[in-house]
Amino acid sequence: MRHLASLLTLALLGACTVGPNYKGPPAVASDAATRGTFVRAQDNALTPAPGLARWWEPLGDATLTALVDDALAHSPTIDAAAANLRAAEAQYRQQRAARLPSVSASGVYLDARLPGTALGGASDGGSGDTSLEFYNLGGMASWEPDLFGGGRRALEQRRATSEQRFAQLADAQVTLSAQVAQAYVGLRDAQARAALNAQSSALQRRQLALVQQRYTAGTASALQVERLQNQLNSTDAQTIPLAAQIDEYKGQLAILTGRAPGALDATLAPIVPVPLPPAQVPIGNPATLIAHRPDIRAAERALAAGNAQIGVATARKFPSLKLLGVVGLGGTGISDVLDPSKLATVAAPMLSWSFLDFGRNRAAVRQAEAQRDAAEAQYRQTVLEALQDAETSLSRFGNTRAQLAQLLLAEQSAARAARLNGQRVEAGTSTLVDQLDIERQRLSAAIAAEQGRAQLTGNYIAIQKSLGLGWAEPPASARP
Repeated sequence: MRHLASLLTLALLGACTVGPNYKGPPAVASDAATRGTFVRAQDNALTPAPGLARWWEPLGDATLTALVDDALAHSPTIDAAAANLRAAEAQYRQQRAARLPSVSASGVYLDARLPGTALGGASDGGSGDTSLEFYNLGGMASWEPDLFGGGRRALEQRRATSEQRFAQLADAQVTLSAQVAQAYVGLRDAQARAALNAQSSALQRRQLALVQQRYTAGTASALQVERLQNQLNSTDAQTIPLAAQIDEYKGQLAILTGRAPGALDATLAPIVPVPLPPAQVPIGNPATLIAHRPDIRAAERALAAGNAQIGVATARKFPSLKLLGVVGLGGTGISDVLDPSKLATVAAPMLSWSFLDFGRNRAAVRQAEAQRDAAEAQYRQTVLEALQDAETSLSRFGNTRAQLAQLLLAEQSAARAARLNGQRVEAGTSTLVDQLDIERQRLSAAIAAEQGRAQLTGNYIAIQKSLGLGWAEPPASARP
């Protein structure tokens, strides 16, 4: 036991940690991070205030809020990501437990027949064979000191992987909330345009009927009739695909919330306006995006795990020590397992070293280093793509706002024209056919404005997704 204690003391004193220490991710787009603002955030509706985790609530649509919350609670995609996180956390706890000593109980019964031997057991006639029975009841303890830090690096790797899985869960929440909101806006837009198209078709049918009457009376040409018929056919043709789009969006929302297609048809049947973004949209800054966007966090944690793997591979190049201890009661009779005088102890330190491996461990280290370099490159690429995603979304939002302002002016102008011509019809200076044509133009302007509203809200959603919003940090006690 004195030698065992000496070995243990030397192991603890000589313990070190091989492999490179993780120094954090490389600096990427440092000019963007220090600038403090996004290049494309020129619209005065965009503010540098921190973004909102529940960004869909400022849209002010209770149905949308309920759908997003329902999806986050019941989506199979989120359930799968959460299961991957639980598995990674279990692996981390398993690796942490592996660094501690293990103790096991054992009971042994041995019945041996040894030919041509005389070991003090029962002799089998005159053949010289010996039969031997042995009983033992005790326990075994083993521990492998982490001489060169391979276990510490493995624990570091497991922790980084667990945190990567958490970031991937957060990224799945970001993507899902954006998908639900985009599908909901698409549904409301298609419903509104289908209703406006139906009104336009009704006006055109009235206009066509009047012109046909005039053609019969000889005051209108066949060309006028054909032209109106062509307009009506075109409007009806545009209405038909909208019904399919409405069904598609309803089914998509059902799937995103973990339901079968058709389950939300009754809930989503009432036509309501497309929700519009708030007057001020908080967007934070590039440094916040780099620090908190989940896919960037996942890429950074993958880099940390890859760095730790180098230490795991390097530790295999050095000797390993395993300490084994056995304590038990036993002998040739079953009563011996209860006799304290039959106590047996064994201490067995075992040192092993694969010093002649023909370069296998060296190759494993080189492989780990290459994988770490690939993870670093992936991190840089993820950061750059995230910044570009955000800048593009911000630019589109600002330009769509300007476009919508012009579409609303056109809608207002068309409405004024319809009112003014209505006055002329009442005064007898314009015809009902002309009034119906102007009303059709007013509806066309309204349809264009409706599409502009939906596009603006869609770009608002794209901003939130590009900023990585839609998830929240869990309590510290819930983290691995």
